[in-house]
Amino acid sequence: MAAAVAAGTLLTTAACSSGDDGTAADSETAAAVAERPLAAQTTTPYPTATATATATGSVSATPSASATSPTATTSPAAPLTEAGARNALITAADIEDDWVQVKDPESWRDKLLIGEVDTAQFVTGKADAADCQRLVDSLYDETLLGSPSGASALNGFQEGQSRLLYQVAAYDKAALDKSMDWLAKLPDTCDQFTLTGGDSGDRTVQVVEASLPKEGDARQGLTVTMKGTTNGDPVTLTLDIAVVRVGNDAITITNGGLDGADEDTTKTAVEQGTDRLKEVQAGRTPTPTPSNLD
Repeated sequence: MAAAVAAGTLLTTAACSSGDDGTAADSETAAAVAERPLAAQTTTPYPTATATATATGSVSATPSASATSPTATTSPAAPLTEAGARNALITAADIEDDWVQVKDPESWRDKLLIGEVDTAQFVTGKADAADCQRLVDSLYDETLLGSPSGASALNGFQEGQSRLLYQVAAYDKAALDKSMDWLAKLPDTCDQFTLTGGDSGDRTVQVVEASLPKEGDARQGLTVTMKGTTNGDPVTLTLDIAVVRVGNDAITITNGGLDGADEDTTKTAVEQGTDRLKEVQAGRTPTPTPSNLD
């Protein structure tokens, strides 16, 4: 009779343990624990795995919530500081060739002599379209992307008849995106227009898109050509414009002069400058490179 009762108990336990709620299985486990000596009833306070029964009867261990690693997320870059902006600037060594770093590139917005031509005056004038006016007004200053909302730093370089203006700055994200959209539309909205006024008479301006290395989160390249006369002599000014956005920060490059624009220099400045800005955003200081101040 005892054997029959034991067999019935086993059948009942098996039937209950096959249910979805697992209540009988939990009760059986609790009973087994209660029957063990007290010293064997210890439990791990922070389990690293939970046993799960499979349909075949085997048991597999799966990590519990407390043992799993958090999902990897990318932390936003810290706000750009004045020191960080300066550290992110390229130097003459970064663009090689015979470029020489100048002391006061901020003055270029007012006066920029290349040979006998005041280039800053040459690009000053009136355009019919507001988009085109904004472009020529910002060619040699720090407002091509609008006014920075945070830290900003500037470097200038010269090589023969060419000048390169390089800026690193922090911006409001929404305003920066709008400026990038504006630049992207310029080859259509300002493909060719006339600049009037000033001492240089009428100048014909052309804007075409230029390719850039795939750096940063977004980028836009343009080539601007301006033809006119100065002191009765024909003058052609060619400028590469490159903008690269990295998060809420951006680098801006204006490179060229009366002998044209060196496309390779522009691309090198983009590559070197983006790497330096990313280093700064990651909280590191880029490796110093030598520079020559004139």
